[in-house]
Amino acid sequence: MEKPYEKMVDPTLVVMGKNLNEAMKMLEDNQRKGEEDEEKQKYTRKDIPGPLQGSGQDMVSILQLVQNLIRGDEEEDVQSYRIHSVGEQGHMALLGHSLAAYISVLDKERLRKLTTRILSDTTLWLCRLFRYENGSAYYHEDDREGLLKICRLVIHSRYDDYTIEGFDALCKKQPVIYISSASRPGLGQYLCNQLGLPLSCLCRVPCNTMFGSQHQMDVALLERLIKDDTESGKLPLLLVANAGTPGAGHTDKLGRLKELCEQYNMWLHVEGVNLATLTLGYVSSSVLAATKCDSMTLTLGPWLGLPAVPAVTLYRHEDPSLSLAAGLTSSQATGKLRALPLWLSLQYLGHDGIVERIKHASQLSQRLLENLKKLNFIKTSVEDEFSSPVVVFKFSQEFPTIDQTQYSAQASVFQDATRSMQREICDALNQWLGEHLALQVPASGVDVVELEDEGTCVRFSPLMVSAVLGTKPEDVDELVDCLKGIIPVLSSTLLLKEEFKQEVARTAGLLYIEDLSWPGLGVLRYEHNGDEQDASKREVAMEKINTMLLKKLNDMESDLSFSSGPEFGAEKNCIYIGMADEDLDVSELVQTIAATGREIEENSKLLENMTEVVRKGILEAQVQLQKANEERLLEEGVLRQLPLFGSVLNWFSPIQTSPKGRTFNLSAGSLESTEMTYVSKTQSTGTTPPPTPTSSRIKQGHLGQKAFRRSLRSSDALSETSSVSHNEEAEQAVPDTLWQEGPKQQDQDPAFQTPTFTAETQNGESQLSDCSGTKEEEQDNLR
Repeated sequence: MEKPYEKMVDPTLVVMGKNLNEAMKMLEDNQRKGEEDEEKQKYTRKDIPGPLQGSGQDMVSILQLVQNLIRGDEEEDVQSYRIHSVGEQGHMALLGHSLAAYISVLDKERLRKLTTRILSDTTLWLCRLFRYENGSAYYHEDDREGLLKICRLVIHSRYDDYTIEGFDALCKKQPVIYISSASRPGLGQYLCNQLGLPLSCLCRVPCNTMFGSQHQMDVALLERLIKDDTESGKLPLLLVANAGTPGAGHTDKLGRLKELCEQYNMWLHVEGVNLATLTLGYVSSSVLAATKCDSMTLTLGPWLGLPAVPAVTLYRHEDPSLSLAAGLTSSQATGKLRALPLWLSLQYLGHDGIVERIKHASQLSQRLLENLKKLNFIKTSVEDEFSSPVVVFKFSQEFPTIDQTQYSAQASVFQDATRSMQREICDALNQWLGEHLALQVPASGVDVVELEDEGTCVRFSPLMVSAVLGTKPEDVDELVDCLKGIIPVLSSTLLLKEEFKQEVARTAGLLYIEDLSWPGLGVLRYEHNGDEQDASKREVAMEKINTMLLKKLNDMESDLSFSSGPEFGAEKNCIYIGMADEDLDVSELVQTIAATGREIEENSKLLENMTEVVRKGILEAQVQLQKANEERLLEEGVLRQLPLFGSVLNWFSPIQTSPKGRTFNLSAGSLESTEMTYVSKTQSTGTTPPPTPTSSRIKQGHLGQKAFRRSLRSSDALSETSSVSHNEEAEQAVPDTLWQEGPKQQDQDPAFQTPTFTAETQNGESQLSDCSGTKEEEQDNLR
């Protein structure tokens, strides 16, 4: 089938189109795997680059290298490096960059005519789309650069001698730039640094604290600030307002701010995601007032899903010379080619395609907002519920009541501390909520945002992500379903936190760790009761016990998650318990943790004691073996110790001696004689070893049932009662002889014998041997 670009006359454009099509197809195809590809990946993923090949490489090999670099290591998840599908409209934007490089080599006159047409068409289309009449456009890569150029334009307009005197002109009247406290962080500092102005020229205007939205600029306070600066000899220069704050998507009172700027001869600049709704048929009055401002910045790339397209700043100014001095217009034709990717993309989408994309994002927001209104414990933070394309919500529930009678002397201090603690806990829960939703429904594009008054919230801004991620209404429904399943877990965890804290506090051996940033049930540590004087040894013992305790808890079949906490957390040797449901038996959980910790500690002490006993026993056995050798030397004489002469002498005059040795009993921890072993030819069992300490609190649940469930208490009691009665009946039914044969079998079975070690003197040598073998081995030893 003939491709559209193959009909072109210019062969360079044909090759360009083919190359772009092949390159994007290769980069977007991340599913192909094979032995050949794996070998290439191993070869091209080396950290140290090799030398340039003398003959060069073809385009396919180079693109394969780019694809491998995008993928990263083999161990990474496929989703982490997958390129989002840019679609045909994205290909047009990418083609624009290739065409810009191609067009830049044309002759000057043809290049001037072409760039003028591209720039005028794009500017006209954008002004009509966003209802901005008689505007000019500046295209820039950094979305802050447009505002910077506007500030230069205003300085040139308000200071007549600025072109000649420069900074000295500003010293006569210090300029002031007003910016909302809800604006994106670092914007004011960026402007001052680039303009060479001190930070004293920047005035941050607080938002409303008593009435209206908490994210709208306080107009009354702004007016007082402007009056104070004017009276002190300063020059109010420019005001930066928001049509959709970066955090919550709220819009300032643009109509009132425009009146105030006209009163004091100030420039009004507006930016924000809500400006995208100007293309729709119905626009709220608060956003529609942005069309009367002096300038606005539009970020069409994320709104329309166009990669690598420039941001656009629309402005109105009558003096083209000042615009040229400020850098808003360029005499270089190559600078005007920045608009070429956008020129191609807008034509490809058309008016209906652009409006449809923005309308689709707004409908996604409304769909989510309608569902959130039906959910309990979910609080939304939306200024205009009918037109805002940004939805901000959080989990909010009343905390359990706390007895404040004992804090009556310092009631206000206690209440402030309690509110601060509750907000930090709520922020941790919402942080976990946002991360969990983003992981479960990645196509939704939700993220976590920190707001000054509301704290940590979850934000859904489809205008910034839906075109890139391809968000659909089904993804919003999946997000709501996931949220419905998470809310009960958050609620039960919040309600059980205080009970868990009190239960740990009154349990011996456990220490509650206050970590408000942990969203789960809580944090605790098992305290080691050792007698070590050295703090480092005590720390090592505590780390060992808590590590084994964490492993045992994870081995239990339960709905809880146990971890060692954040990688760079402040607390060490702790057990972090995750989210809990309403069926959790907190008392059973805490008691099981304490009992398991004690069991691990007792087993550790028993092992240490046994190790010390064995070491002392071996030293004592070595001393006795040395004494036995000395006695044998005195009894037999020196001649019998010679290898050849001693054998002949023993043949003529043998010595009738019985083997002498010592056996070390691990149970008793003492050395005993082996004489009875050789006489009776059976090994004595000695004392019964102490039983291994076990936890009486750990219950063995029924098959298929999870641990720490509150609903299992009654069923456990019934099962224990029935099992006890059943065992009593079984004991009465079994004959007494059967119960008496058990210990006999234990005595006879070598597997139940206590291991012992024998210190013997044979053939003139001392040795330690195990005497827990069979009768045949004992007879061989006697021989």
